[in-house]
Amino acid sequence: MVITRQIKETLETMPQGRVFSISDFPIPAEYQPALVKALSRMVAGGGIRKVAKGRYYKPRQTVFGVLKPSVMEVVKDLLERNGKPVGYITGTAAFAQMGLTTQITSAITIGVNKYRRPLKRGEYSVSFLMQPNEISEENIPLLRILDALRLLRDIPAVSPDDCVRGVCRLVAALSAAERERLASLAKAYTPYVRALLGAVFEDIGSESFGLRGTLNGVTTYKLPVSAQALPTKSAWNIV
Repeated sequence: MVITRQIKETLETMPQGRVFSISDFPIPAEYQPALVKALSRMVAGGGIRKVAKGRYYKPRQTVFGVLKPSVMEVVKDLLERNGKPVGYITGTAAFAQMGLTTQITSAITIGVNKYRRPLKRGEYSVSFLMQPNEISEENIPLLRILDALRLLRDIPAVSPDDCVRGVCRLVAALSAAERERLASLAKAYTPYVRALLGAVFEDIGSESFGLRGTLNGVTTYKLPVSAQALPTKSAWNIV
């Protein structure tokens, strides 16, 4: 009965829509099997809903139906550990927020430093993109810009030309210090990303922060970007 009361009291403090796990309950390890059974009964009774194995949320009923947790809530354990970022949402979901595409997707891409296999989280398919740079709050917005250039050919509902125009807009809005940091982070990316970023810098009238020196002067990069979208592309061997 004490365990039941503790479960009830903890659940009462949980905000609706927040994803939680058994680690959120102040219950000794020897009683965790009872906790798991109690949560399973609550799922069967409709009091809570299950997102994935060991992860649940309190549903909120609206006039439009049950409000589901946000994408960030669904994958928050994959994005942060001990208060520090270990991953970040990128790909189509992030690019839509950046104004680069209008596509709505149930696929989530997470940038990480270590290889992870794809997995399912409820209705979402989660895949992982290897990120060679440090993942930090400061770096994440810049890494997403570089990921957009890296995935230029694969972003749905937008042409490569429009994607490049969007990236030019985003980079133009950065401070000089942020652009320099962006160039530094780009050096860990593949050469065609560095060439694209260099052309973007030149197109907006910015310094290229040494990017040209990181490229082979005789290598060309065949990319589906027109001279109308990126007039400076030929200066960076983009064909």
